Amino acid sequence: MIKLSRLNGEEFVVNAELIRFIESRPDTYITLTTDERFIVRESVEEVVKRTLAYRRAVRALASIQ
Repeated sequence: MIKLSRLNGEEFVVNAELIRFIESRPDTYITLTTDERFIVRESVEEVVKRTLAYRRAVRALASIQ
């Protein structure tokens, strides 16, 4: 799960495993595999950075078990 901010500043958490597309139009749009779409304050680069950090953390936990 990654924490993001809507344009109005409201924070929410999204399951990074469900992200299908991240687009810059100039706002950042995130489309999930469920076809839900969000517009967020974070840049595409920041969303990618958080997603990669999440996936690294998941892999690290899996290797411990």
